[in-house]
Amino acid sequence: MPQDIAKVALVTGAARGIGLATTKRFLAEGWQVALLDIDGATLALAMAELDAPDTTLALTCDVAEAAAVEAAFKALMQRFGRLDALVNNAGTAVFKPILETTLAEWQRVLAVNLTGPFLCTQVAAPLMADTGGGAIVNITSISGLRASTLRVAYGTSKAALAHLTKQQAAELASLGIRVNAVAPGPVDTAMAKAVHSPEIRADYHDVIPLNRYGREDELAEAIFFLCCEKASYITGQILAVDGGFDAVGIGLTTLRGERRNR
Repeated sequence: MPQDIAKVALVTGAARGIGLATTKRFLAEGWQVALLDIDGATLALAMAELDAPDTTLALTCDVAEAAAVEAAFKALMQRFGRLDALVNNAGTAVFKPILETTLAEWQRVLAVNLTGPFLCTQVAAPLMADTGGGAIVNITSISGLRASTLRVAYGTSKAALAHLTKQQAAELASLGIRVNAVAPGPVDTAMAKAVHSPEIRADYHDVIPLNRYGREDELAEAIFFLCCEKASYITGQILAVDGGFDAVGIGLTTLRGERRNR
């Protein structure tokens, strides 16, 4: 690709948190970025913060609505003319016991977290193929790799998204498209700060080898890496960016205590 043609990324759920941090990472490398989010008001605030009208595009869209997704990608192509990377970050959660989760809540979580990436990828892949390929990163979760309470819809949707990632990687490779996933562990996002009590945060610290929450920019680095040429031979992988949370079982807290007492 000629050096004067900037690459283009579309990031869903881009108005805040990991999505906004990822957008900033792309922009720092000279990419043009379409920010897609269902929350138009917060998206407008993000656009004002970025203050980069020549290299950004705001798209208000519900990723669970097929017609809206198609319209958003059409607007992207009219503005930028190409697509090189898609980050399926938009997500929602319901934190309720399994017997209290309603059918409507279950359906909405799966519609956003699983159907959304399916729809966005269906539209994005032909656009990427037209210019020789690209990269897709789905944002799953550590909750899709290990079970916990209050996450029946969320965890199940993210586990299914991890498998969808592998399906997409297998089938889209012939088009020059790599597909991977990033599975965040506990991250200091606004949502985590709102729903994680001090006791929950202490519990997480006890079982994370690095003994802290992740930062949004750390997730953005991993996502950007998987979208760039340095990851050119990586596809079909689920990368846990979790401080080691998924790597350990019981006993970490006790081991730390023994070390402190030596």
